[in-house]
Amino acid sequence: MIITQTPLRMSFAGGGSDLPSFFRQFGGAVVSTAIDKFVYININKKFDSSIRVSYSRTEEVASVEEIDHPIVRAALSKLGIPGGIEITSIADIPSRGTGLGSSSSFAVGLLLGLHAFESRYISPGDLAEESCEVEIDLCKEPIGKQDQYAAAFGGLNFIRFEPDGTVIVEPILCDGDALARLQSSLVTFYTGMTRQASSILAEQSQSAASNSTTQKLIERMKKLAVDLRNELNNGHIEALGAIMDEGWCLKREVHAGISGAEIDDYYSAAKKAGAIGGKLLGAGGGGFLTFFAPPECHDAIQECLGLRRMPISFERSGSRVLLYANPRPNNGRANHRSTHA
Repeated sequence: MIITQTPLRMSFAGGGSDLPSFFRQFGGAVVSTAIDKFVYININKKFDSSIRVSYSRTEEVASVEEIDHPIVRAALSKLGIPGGIEITSIADIPSRGTGLGSSSSFAVGLLLGLHAFESRYISPGDLAEESCEVEIDLCKEPIGKQDQYAAAFGGLNFIRFEPDGTVIVEPILCDGDALARLQSSLVTFYTGMTRQASSILAEQSQSAASNSTTQKLIERMKKLAVDLRNELNNGHIEALGAIMDEGWCLKREVHAGISGAEIDDYYSAAKKAGAIGGKLLGAGGGGFLTFFAPPECHDAIQECLGLRRMPISFERSGSRVLLYANPRPNNGRANHRSTHA
Protein backbone atom coordinates (compact mmCIF):
# COMPACT_ATOMS: atom_id res chain seq x y z
CA MET A 1 0.00 0.00 0.00
CA ILE A 2 1.15 3.53 -0.83
CA ILE A 3 -0.29 6.78 0.55
CA THR A 4 0.73 10.20 -0.73
CA GLN A 5 -0.02 13.61 0.79
CA THR A 6 -0.05 16.65 -1.50
CA PRO A 7 -0.69 20.24 -0.39
CA LEU A 8 -3.14 22.64 -1.96
CA ARG A 9 -1.95 26.16 -2.75
CA MET A 10 -2.77 29.82 -2.29
CA SER A 11 -1.64 32.23 -5.03
CA PHE A 12 -0.91 35.87 -4.20
CA ALA A 13 0.20 37.54 -7.44
CA GLY A 14 0.86 36.87 -11.12
CA GLY A 15 -1.97 34.43 -11.80
CA GLY A 16 -2.74 34.18 -15.51
CA SER A 17 0.87 34.70 -16.55
CA ASP A 18 1.39 30.95 -16.04
CA LEU A 19 -0.92 30.13 -18.97
CA PRO A 20 1.16 28.65 -21.82
CA SER A 21 -0.55 30.98 -24.32
CA PHE A 22 0.94 33.92 -22.40
CA PHE A 23 4.29 32.80 -20.99
CA ARG A 24 5.47 31.25 -24.25
CA GLN A 25 5.32 34.77 -25.70
CA PHE A 26 6.20 37.00 -22.75
CA GLY A 27 7.33 34.83 -19.85
CA GLY A 28 5.38 34.56 -16.61
CA ALA A 29 5.86 34.84 -12.85
CA VAL A 30 3.74 34.09 -9.78
CA VAL A 31 4.11 34.21 -6.02
CA SER A 32 2.28 31.39 -4.26
CA THR A 33 2.47 29.16 -1.22
CA ALA A 34 1.50 25.62 -0.41
CA ILE A 35 -0.97 25.43 2.47
CA ASP A 36 -1.82 22.94 5.21
CA LYS A 37 -4.82 21.50 3.37
CA PHE A 38 -4.13 18.28 1.49
CA VAL A 39 -5.18 15.73 -1.08
CA TYR A 40 -4.46 12.13 -0.10
CA ILE A 41 -4.06 9.32 -2.64
CA ASN A 42 -4.12 5.67 -1.57
CA ILE A 43 -2.74 3.11 -4.05
CA ASN A 44 -2.85 -0.62 -3.52
CA LYS A 45 -2.06 -3.66 -5.64
CA LYS A 46 -5.32 -5.36 -6.60
CA PHE A 47 -5.76 -9.09 -6.27
CA ASP A 48 -6.69 -9.39 -9.95
CA SER A 49 -5.85 -7.48 -13.16
CA SER A 50 -8.82 -5.10 -13.06
CA ILE A 51 -8.85 -1.45 -11.92
CA ARG A 52 -10.81 0.16 -9.10
CA VAL A 53 -10.88 3.96 -8.77
CA SER A 54 -12.75 5.65 -5.93
CA TYR A 55 -13.20 9.43 -5.63
CA SER A 56 -16.61 11.15 -5.50
CA ARG A 57 -17.81 8.00 -7.26
CA THR A 58 -16.39 4.51 -7.67
CA GLU A 59 -15.34 2.95 -10.95
CA GLU A 60 -14.54 -0.72 -11.44
CA VAL A 61 -13.27 -1.46 -14.94
CA ALA A 62 -11.25 -4.05 -16.82
CA SER A 63 -8.89 -1.70 -18.68
CA VAL A 64 -7.35 1.77 -18.50
CA GLU A 65 -9.30 2.92 -21.56
CA GLU A 66 -12.59 2.34 -19.73
CA ILE A 67 -11.79 4.73 -16.85
CA ASP A 68 -13.96 7.86 -16.84
CA HIS A 69 -11.72 9.96 -14.59
CA PRO A 70 -9.53 11.77 -17.14
CA ILE A 71 -6.48 12.35 -14.92
CA VAL A 72 -6.39 8.76 -13.67
CA ARG A 73 -6.84 7.41 -17.19
CA ALA A 74 -4.10 9.66 -18.61
CA ALA A 75 -1.66 8.97 -15.75
CA LEU A 76 -2.00 5.18 -15.93
CA SER A 77 -1.70 5.30 -19.71
CA LYS A 78 1.38 7.54 -19.62
CA LEU A 79 3.18 5.34 -17.11
CA GLY A 80 2.18 2.12 -18.86
CA ILE A 81 0.35 0.57 -15.90
CA PRO A 82 -2.31 -1.71 -17.45
CA GLY A 83 -4.24 -2.75 -14.36
CA GLY A 84 -4.11 -4.70 -11.14
CA ILE A 85 -4.41 -1.53 -9.09
CA GLU A 86 -6.79 0.22 -6.68
CA ILE A 87 -6.73 4.02 -6.34
CA THR A 88 -8.72 6.03 -3.80
CA SER A 89 -8.60 9.73 -2.92
CA ILE A 90 -9.79 12.03 -0.16
CA ALA A 91 -9.26 15.76 0.38
CA ASP A 92 -9.43 18.25 3.25
CA ILE A 93 -11.68 20.61 1.27
CA PRO A 94 -14.23 20.20 -1.55
CA SER A 95 -12.42 18.55 -4.43
CA ARG A 96 -13.37 20.93 -7.25
CA GLY A 97 -14.15 24.55 -7.87
CA THR A 98 -12.57 26.07 -4.76
CA GLY A 99 -9.60 27.88 -6.32
CA LEU A 100 -6.97 26.06 -4.26
CA GLY A 101 -5.54 23.97 -7.10
CA SER A 102 -7.10 20.68 -6.02
CA SER A 103 -7.14 19.08 -9.48
CA SER A 104 -3.42 19.66 -9.91
CA SER A 105 -2.69 18.47 -6.37
CA PHE A 106 -4.63 15.31 -7.24
CA ALA A 107 -2.54 14.84 -10.41
CA VAL A 108 0.75 15.44 -8.58
CA GLY A 109 -0.12 13.10 -5.69
CA LEU A 110 -1.40 10.42 -8.07
CA LEU A 111 1.73 10.46 -10.23
CA LEU A 112 4.01 10.41 -7.19
CA GLY A 113 2.11 7.39 -5.89
CA LEU A 114 2.19 5.61 -9.23
CA HIS A 115 5.94 6.08 -9.54
CA ALA A 116 6.30 4.65 -6.02
CA PHE A 117 4.01 1.78 -7.05
CA GLU A 118 6.49 1.07 -9.84
CA SER A 119 9.43 1.41 -7.37
CA ARG A 120 10.73 4.57 -9.05
CA TYR A 121 11.94 7.88 -7.64
CA ILE A 122 10.82 11.15 -9.29
CA SER A 123 12.17 14.60 -8.41
CA PRO A 124 9.81 17.50 -7.58
CA GLY A 125 10.68 19.26 -10.84
CA ASP A 126 10.02 16.20 -12.99
CA LEU A 127 6.88 15.42 -10.99
CA ALA A 128 5.50 18.92 -11.59
CA GLU A 129 6.32 18.83 -15.31
CA GLU A 130 4.85 15.37 -15.75
CA SER A 131 1.67 16.55 -14.01
CA CYS A 132 1.48 19.51 -16.42
CA GLU A 133 1.80 17.08 -19.32
CA VAL A 134 -1.02 14.93 -17.97
CA GLU A 135 -3.40 17.82 -17.32
CA ILE A 136 -2.55 20.20 -20.16
CA ASP A 137 -1.34 17.98 -22.99
CA LEU A 138 -3.20 14.70 -22.41
CA CYS A 139 -6.40 15.90 -20.70
CA LYS A 140 -6.51 19.14 -22.74
CA GLU A 141 -7.31 21.27 -19.71
CA PRO A 142 -6.91 25.03 -20.49
CA ILE A 143 -4.98 25.66 -17.29
CA GLY A 144 -1.67 27.19 -16.26
CA LYS A 145 1.38 25.55 -14.73
CA GLN A 146 1.68 27.18 -11.31
CA ASP A 147 -0.50 24.75 -9.36
CA GLN A 148 1.52 21.68 -10.26
CA TYR A 149 4.79 23.30 -9.20
CA ALA A 150 3.33 24.65 -5.95
CA ALA A 151 2.03 21.17 -5.08
CA ALA A 152 5.23 19.34 -6.00
CA PHE A 153 7.69 21.72 -4.30
CA GLY A 154 5.74 23.10 -1.33
CA GLY A 155 6.79 26.28 0.49
CA LEU A 156 6.40 29.97 -0.33
CA ASN A 157 7.91 30.59 -3.76
CA PHE A 158 8.45 32.95 -6.65
CA ILE A 159 7.95 30.78 -9.74
CA ARG A 160 9.14 31.89 -13.19
CA PHE A 161 7.83 30.50 -16.47
CA GLU A 162 10.25 31.08 -19.34
CA PRO A 163 9.18 31.28 -23.01
CA ASP A 164 11.19 28.11 -23.78
CA GLY A 165 9.14 26.15 -21.24
CA THR A 166 11.71 26.19 -18.44
CA VAL A 167 10.21 26.67 -14.98
CA ILE A 168 12.34 28.05 -12.14
CA VAL A 169 11.17 27.74 -8.53
CA GLU A 170 12.80 30.35 -6.30
CA PRO A 171 11.99 30.19 -2.55
CA ILE A 172 10.94 33.46 -0.89
CA LEU A 173 13.50 34.20 1.82
CA CYS A 174 11.33 35.66 4.58
CA ASP A 175 12.79 35.31 8.05
CA GLY A 176 10.77 33.50 10.70
CA ASP A 177 9.27 36.60 12.29
CA ALA A 178 8.23 38.11 8.95
CA LEU A 179 6.70 34.81 7.84
CA ALA A 180 4.74 34.56 11.09
CA ARG A 181 3.43 38.12 10.66
CA LEU A 182 2.49 37.37 7.07
CA GLN A 183 0.48 34.30 8.03
CA SER A 184 -1.20 36.04 10.95
CA SER A 185 -2.33 38.88 8.65
CA LEU A 186 -4.22 36.59 6.26
CA VAL A 187 -7.83 35.60 6.84
CA THR A 188 -9.64 33.25 4.47
CA PHE A 189 -13.33 32.49 3.92
CA TYR A 190 -15.30 29.91 1.96
CA THR A 191 -17.93 31.59 -0.20
CA GLY A 192 -19.98 28.39 -0.57
CA MET A 193 -19.94 28.89 -4.33
CA THR A 194 -18.07 26.37 -6.47
CA ARG A 195 -17.43 26.68 -10.17
CA GLN A 196 -15.80 24.91 -13.07
CA ALA A 197 -12.77 26.99 -13.99
CA SER A 198 -12.35 25.47 -17.46
CA SER A 199 -14.64 27.84 -19.33
CA ILE A 200 -13.17 30.97 -17.72
CA LEU A 201 -9.62 29.74 -18.27
CA ALA A 202 -10.27 28.69 -21.85
CA GLU A 203 -11.51 32.15 -22.76
CA GLN A 204 -8.74 33.82 -20.76
CA SER A 205 -6.12 31.64 -22.45
CA GLN A 206 -7.42 32.50 -25.90
CA SER A 207 -7.49 36.20 -25.03
CA ALA A 208 -3.97 36.05 -23.55
CA ALA A 209 -2.68 34.62 -26.82
CA SER A 210 -3.81 37.46 -29.06
CA ASN A 211 -5.68 40.27 -27.29
CA SER A 212 -3.29 43.15 -26.61
CA THR A 213 -5.48 44.60 -23.84
CA THR A 214 -5.52 41.28 -21.97
CA GLN A 215 -1.78 40.87 -22.52
CA LYS A 216 -1.10 44.28 -21.00
CA LEU A 217 -3.25 43.46 -17.96
CA ILE A 218 -1.49 40.14 -17.39
CA GLU A 219 1.90 41.80 -17.90
CA ARG A 220 1.03 44.22 -15.10
CA MET A 221 -0.07 41.32 -12.91
CA LYS A 222 3.24 39.55 -13.61
CA LYS A 223 5.09 42.72 -12.58
CA LEU A 224 3.20 42.66 -9.28
CA ALA A 225 4.58 39.16 -8.63
CA VAL A 226 8.12 40.46 -9.18
CA ASP A 227 7.44 43.42 -6.86
CA LEU A 228 5.97 41.14 -4.21
CA ARG A 229 8.96 38.79 -4.37
CA ASN A 230 11.28 41.74 -3.75
CA GLU A 231 9.19 43.15 -0.91
CA LEU A 232 8.84 39.81 0.89
CA ASN A 233 12.54 39.02 0.52
CA ASN A 234 13.20 42.33 2.28
CA GLY A 235 10.75 41.50 5.06
CA HIS A 236 8.17 44.08 3.94
CA ILE A 237 5.14 41.86 4.41
CA GLU A 238 2.79 44.86 4.64
CA ALA A 239 3.22 45.33 0.88
CA LEU A 240 1.12 42.22 0.27
CA GLY A 241 -2.17 43.98 1.04
CA ALA A 242 -1.78 46.72 -1.57
CA ILE A 243 -0.37 44.32 -4.16
CA MET A 244 -3.28 41.91 -3.69
CA ASP A 245 -5.75 44.78 -3.99
CA GLU A 246 -4.21 46.04 -7.23
CA GLY A 247 -3.95 42.51 -8.58
CA TRP A 248 -7.62 41.84 -7.85
CA CYS A 249 -8.66 45.00 -9.68
CA LEU A 250 -6.58 43.96 -12.69
CA LYS A 251 -7.86 40.38 -12.60
CA ARG A 252 -11.49 41.54 -12.69
CA GLU A 253 -10.72 43.36 -15.95
CA VAL A 254 -9.38 40.21 -17.61
CA HIS A 255 -12.69 38.29 -17.71
CA ALA A 256 -16.25 39.22 -16.73
CA GLY A 257 -16.83 35.82 -15.09
CA ILE A 258 -14.01 36.21 -12.58
CA SER A 259 -16.17 38.12 -10.12
CA GLY A 260 -19.87 38.89 -9.65
CA ALA A 261 -22.15 41.15 -7.65
CA GLU A 262 -22.11 38.96 -4.55
CA ILE A 263 -18.33 38.56 -4.53
CA ASP A 264 -17.88 42.30 -5.17
CA ASP A 265 -20.12 43.00 -2.18
CA TYR A 266 -18.07 40.69 0.03
CA TYR A 267 -14.85 42.38 -1.08
CA SER A 268 -16.18 45.90 -0.45
CA ALA A 269 -17.54 44.91 2.98
CA ALA A 270 -14.22 43.36 3.99
CA LYS A 271 -12.30 46.51 3.04
CA LYS A 272 -14.71 48.64 5.06
CA ALA A 273 -14.08 46.33 8.01
CA GLY A 274 -10.31 46.80 7.82
CA ALA A 275 -8.95 44.62 4.99
CA ILE A 276 -6.15 46.28 3.02
CA GLY A 277 -6.49 43.99 0.03
CA GLY A 278 -7.55 40.52 -0.99
CA LYS A 279 -8.57 38.27 -3.82
CA LEU A 280 -10.75 35.40 -4.88
CA LEU A 281 -8.44 32.42 -5.16
CA GLY A 282 -8.16 30.53 -8.43
CA ALA A 283 -9.72 31.30 -11.79
CA GLY A 284 -12.70 33.15 -10.31
CA GLY A 285 -16.44 32.73 -9.99
CA GLY A 286 -16.43 31.15 -6.53
CA GLY A 287 -14.37 29.24 -4.01
CA PHE A 288 -12.29 30.93 -1.30
CA LEU A 289 -11.76 34.62 -0.58
CA THR A 290 -8.61 35.63 1.26
CA PHE A 291 -7.75 39.04 2.70
CA PHE A 292 -4.69 40.75 4.09
CA ALA A 293 -5.72 42.68 7.20
CA PRO A 294 -4.42 43.53 10.67
CA PRO A 295 -5.20 40.53 12.92
CA GLU A 296 -7.37 42.71 15.18
CA CYS A 297 -9.73 43.29 12.23
CA HIS A 298 -10.28 39.62 11.38
CA ASP A 299 -13.27 39.09 13.65
CA ALA A 300 -14.97 42.22 12.34
CA ILE A 301 -14.41 41.06 8.75
CA GLN A 302 -15.90 37.66 9.57
CA GLU A 303 -18.91 39.25 11.24
CA CYS A 304 -19.70 41.52 8.30
CA LEU A 305 -19.27 38.76 5.70
CA GLY A 306 -21.14 36.02 7.53
CA LEU A 307 -19.02 33.39 5.77
CA ARG A 308 -17.29 30.31 7.09
CA ARG A 309 -13.75 31.15 8.16
CA MET A 310 -11.06 28.66 7.17
CA PRO A 311 -7.86 28.57 9.28
CA ILE A 312 -4.94 28.20 6.89
CA SER A 313 -1.19 27.99 7.50
CA PHE A 314 1.68 27.80 5.06
CA GLU A 315 3.07 24.34 4.29
CA ARG A 316 6.79 23.84 3.76
CA SER A 317 6.63 20.31 2.32
CA GLY A 318 5.58 19.45 -1.19
CA SER A 319 3.98 16.20 -2.32
CA ARG A 320 5.37 13.26 -0.38
CA VAL A 321 4.89 9.57 0.28
CA LEU A 322 3.49 9.00 3.77
CA LEU A 323 3.33 5.20 3.56
CA TYR A 324 5.29 2.83 1.35
CA ALA A 325 4.50 -0.75 2.28
CA ASN A 326 4.89 -3.87 0.16
CA PRO A 327 5.30 -2.08 -3.18
CA ARG A 328 5.21 -4.25 -6.25
CA PRO A 329 8.58 -4.90 -7.95
CA ASN A 330 9.61 -2.61 -10.78
CA ASN A 331 9.56 -5.50 -13.27
CA GLY A 332 12.97 -4.62 -14.60
CA ARG A 333 12.11 -1.03 -15.45
CA ALA A 334 14.93 1.46 -15.07
CA ASN A 335 14.74 3.88 -12.18
CA HIS A 336 13.44 7.34 -13.06
CA ARG A 337 16.20 9.93 -13.22
CA SER A 338 15.63 13.66 -12.90
CA THR A 339 16.31 15.77 -15.98
CA HIS A 340 14.73 18.95 -14.59
CA ALA A 341 16.98 21.99 -14.73
